[in-house]
Amino acid sequence: MDNQKIALKTTYLSILSNLLLALIKAAAGILGNSYALIADAIESTTDIFSSFLVFLGIKYANKPPDENHPYGHGRIEPLITFLVVGFLIISATVIAYESIHQILSPQKAPKPWTLIVLGIIIIWKEISYRIVLHKSIQTNSTSLKADAWHHRSDAITSITAFIGISIALIFGEGFEAADDWAALFASAFIIYNAYLIFRPALGEIMDEHVHDDLIEEIRNIAITVEGVLGTEKCFVRKTGMKYHVDLHAIVSGEISVKEGHLISHNLKDRLQEKIPNLNDVLIHIEPFRKVL
Repeated sequence: MDNQKIALKTTYLSILSNLLLALIKAAAGILGNSYALIADAIESTTDIFSSFLVFLGIKYANKPPDENHPYGHGRIEPLITFLVVGFLIISATVIAYESIHQILSPQKAPKPWTLIVLGIIIIWKEISYRIVLHKSIQTNSTSLKADAWHHRSDAITSITAFIGISIALIFGEGFEAADDWAALFASAFIIYNAYLIFRPALGEIMDEHVHDDLIEEIRNIAITVEGVLGTEKCFVRKTGMKYHVDLHAIVSGEISVKEGHLISHNLKDRLQEKIPNLNDVLIHIEPFRKVL
């Protein structure tokens, strides 16, 4: 199965998971008198839309290059990630506003059985986070990684809700708002997670130099190609799940242009064979210069 199919299948599961969880949380929050659970349901609802955006982004990012997009369509991935971050910020703001409103209003203690619901949800979301994160690493997808962090932030909001409800139930009268304070704390954590997701996506769209390990691998492979004496400049930029490479290869200054051209093709083929995530490799030939 190729990376696109893996990523799309993973996103399908995220959408279905978030839809089911949003319904469970909303019902449990209303019936169990827990705003922290309702806040959690709001977060899961935004996750449905963000996962759908990730799905569309992955589909578009893997379209082949065309006349207007010679480098492909991979840059849609970080743009989709920015939209996902926007959903996170909106959900955090709504949760924070409603939490403050609930804190300032008379409260009833949540039902004890809501802790059981939350316990199951926490385990479910942590497993989902680990699965989606693994798939994001496997497919090299920025937007899928953002989707994974949605699952982790959901797990954290559920943990804070669990703590808040526990405090309200253990300490009784006077602590009914602990549940709402938990939701308020969760909104702050969601904002923090939004930043963690936003930062690498910004680096990707700005062609930030963060690929030292890949560059080292490219250099090591390059010198195994017959005729390549060494390498000079090597620039890498990520577009979607793939990388574009600009590499200066050193060859003998005594060979013909035709021979140099053949070496560059062999080098490109070897790199793409050894590193399948390289979408394109531009080779610039440099003549070897003896130091007198």
